[in-house]
Amino acid sequence: MTSRRRATRGLTLVELIVAFTIMLILTTMALPLARVKVRREKERELRYALREIRAAIDKYKDAADRGLLGPPKLESEGYPPDLQTMVDGVKMTGTVDKKIRFLRRIPRDPLTDQSDWGQRAMQDDPKSQSWGGQNVFDVYSKSAGTALDGTKYADW
Repeated sequence: MTSRRRATRGLTLVELIVAFTIMLILTTMALPLARVKVRREKERELRYALREIRAAIDKYKDAADRGLLGPPKLESEGYPPDLQTMVDGVKMTGTVDKKIRFLRRIPRDPLTDQSDWGQRAMQDDPKSQSWGGQNVFDVYSKSAGTALDGTKYADW
């Protein structure tokens, strides 16, 4: 009877300490991996949002160059005046009420959690952080952070 009682008693203190130590080691290894995964996902979302906005800017420029949007303003060079114009739509030349839209909505910057993007005009310096306001030639994230590959998010 004593051997049967000993087999059903449960874990000893040493066994519990070893089990908790192993669990603690595994947890401390998994936490940094989870953080990197979350950061990598935000970077992927940022690349997608930038690609979406830049593709819309290119489509706007192509439509303006083909004369579908009427004569462009002299200083705009065929680029949109702002991002909201691509969401609201632009009246097409030769039509009464037909508008062409290039974006459904302005994408959210996953790093700043806002739809406020840094913008560059065609006339601005490529590395400038200030917008001249003539047109929207390019967009960038306003996040001051550094990516996993060591580059600044604002340089993407």
